[in-house]
Amino acid sequence: MTAVVFSPSKKVMKVDEVQRKGYAIANTPTRLVLRSPHNAEETYLQNVAGVPMRVLSTSTFFAQKWLVTRVDATAVCPTPGAVEFTPEVITWYMPRHIDPLISSDAFTMLEVYMGIDAKRLDTEEMAARNYSVLVTEAHIIVEIPVGAVGGYFKSHIQDNQYFVTYTIEPMLELLWIEEVAHEDTRYKVLFPITTPPMARPPQVRNYTPLDAVPEQAVFVFELGTFNLDVALLNITFPTVVLTVAECNARGFNVQEQRSLDNTLKTFRMEVPFSDPVVFQEKRPEQGVTTFTLQLIYGLVILPEYTTFSHSAVVDAVLLDIVPPSVTGNCDQENFYITVDYRNQEPFFVVLVGKRLLSNELAQQYLTEGDANFTITLPFSSPDAVFESVHSSSVRSRLDVALLNPYNNMTLKYFSLACSFLKTLTECFSNGTMTALAVKVETAPSLNPGLLTLSDPACGPTYSDDRFAYFHFTVNSCGTTRKFINNVMLYENEISLPDELEVKINSNTSSAEEYQLKISCYYVVNITHTLAFRTRLHNEPVAETGTGRIMVRMRLAQDASYNTFHQEEDYPLVRYLRQPLHFEAELTSSADPQVALVLDHCWATLNEDRDSRPRWNLIING
Repeated sequence: MTAVVFSPSKKVMKVDEVQRKGYAIANTPTRLVLRSPHNAEETYLQNVAGVPMRVLSTSTFFAQKWLVTRVDATAVCPTPGAVEFTPEVITWYMPRHIDPLISSDAFTMLEVYMGIDAKRLDTEEMAARNYSVLVTEAHIIVEIPVGAVGGYFKSHIQDNQYFVTYTIEPMLELLWIEEVAHEDTRYKVLFPITTPPMARPPQVRNYTPLDAVPEQAVFVFELGTFNLDVALLNITFPTVVLTVAECNARGFNVQEQRSLDNTLKTFRMEVPFSDPVVFQEKRPEQGVTTFTLQLIYGLVILPEYTTFSHSAVVDAVLLDIVPPSVTGNCDQENFYITVDYRNQEPFFVVLVGKRLLSNELAQQYLTEGDANFTITLPFSSPDAVFESVHSSSVRSRLDVALLNPYNNMTLKYFSLACSFLKTLTECFSNGTMTALAVKVETAPSLNPGLLTLSDPACGPTYSDDRFAYFHFTVNSCGTTRKFINNVMLYENEISLPDELEVKINSNTSSAEEYQLKISCYYVVNITHTLAFRTRLHNEPVAETGTGRIMVRMRLAQDASYNTFHQEEDYPLVRYLRQPLHFEAELTSSADPQVALVLDHCWATLNEDRDSRPRWNLIING
């Protein structure tokens, strides 16, 4: 090996000069190896299919006594300009036709493999890591999610602000054959990619419970999130600087907590309200005390030992009095919420659902006790919300909050959800169905009056802002029928018409759907068994017969019925409205069970009882 010529500059170097400039060059009887830094002076940039690539092109000469051998070699590597970044995805563009390596357009790509850290990945491994490789006419496009398995995050500090980068080293391995030269080329590139710095400002999350008395209360908060290369050195309070060990010795319970995938960490801390580093301010007019904790975290990035800090203020407001307790239960009609204010004057206002408990509502729903009160609210009240609807039940929820009237801070929050057994669909033997559709919490903008059955022409018989009631026959409104063994099943569906659903969803940020299936079934053939049993009577039974009965009627002289007028006394003269005393007698029957009842009795001028005129003496007995 005598000399190396670099193209396109045609610069000639001896082997020792090549090595002094940082190149590594060696050969065997069958191989030539030349290694070059990426930024070597003899390399140059070339735009290949819109992708900037760095190229090293050489001709190496081997001189023998009567022979000089020339070996041409070219290496092409991607540059950072071949990569595009978003906060979520890294996209790497590799030219499919690498001009410096392929002498003609007539070539066939035989293999395309992707890997990480010089190791090939199969299709399943790539799918598990959400990697993708797309081969187009001009490019091979590799997409890698930021934070995917195979890479790592690194922390950085710029102007005391926390940033992270993500680094990964993908590999592409290509095999192609040129049709003219019938030579195949295997091309492998390992390309380390690092994202631009991404801001990750730390956040303090306050988990301090506010239902404890001040003497027992503890600040609970955490700072994060950080990469695993960040460590906590110390914490500066207004009056003292403490290391982590000193904080724990003082009872502050500083802990490092890691994420489930062991890639991130936070620093959790607990500080009692009673510690001198906590500032207290009483507000007697509001019945509260404000607790404030100011601190500065001292942090370091390893292994560089780059230090930075983060300031935080954590506060809490506690009632100086014991907060009330809230309990609840349900029956099949109502919610029962009991608020116990523990022998103290009620110092709060009550929010039932979304409405304050006014005097008018209190008279309707509230029952007072000695040191408590109970709110009784029907499950269908507008202050409750329907969570879900089933064929035979409705799940309803009531939210109750106790608020501080001075600052509207929530002192106590209570939520009670129950399932109420209710018949929403009724089936009648005359072939009619009724169904009740209920507006649920997941469809807040639903207008029940717009609901229809399967036939959009069949709307509700009655509706308001929470309910829609349907009444229809089983052979109308798009009701379907099918036979299952000995049963006829009728089915329909309550929903929004398609055009209305599209219009509503276009006007809201989230899609809303409402579908309620209703059904009735009737038995096709059914047999009922009836039993009948007679009772035997020992008494004789009278038979119905016909015959003549002799009846005699007499007119008494007065109300004593002791003396009667004889035939020779007739005709008798009586004045209008003068009482007459008649006696009717059954003369020829000896049966004591036969009774004589007068129904109608009248008088005529002659013996023809149907003659006119006539005078009624007895009417309807």
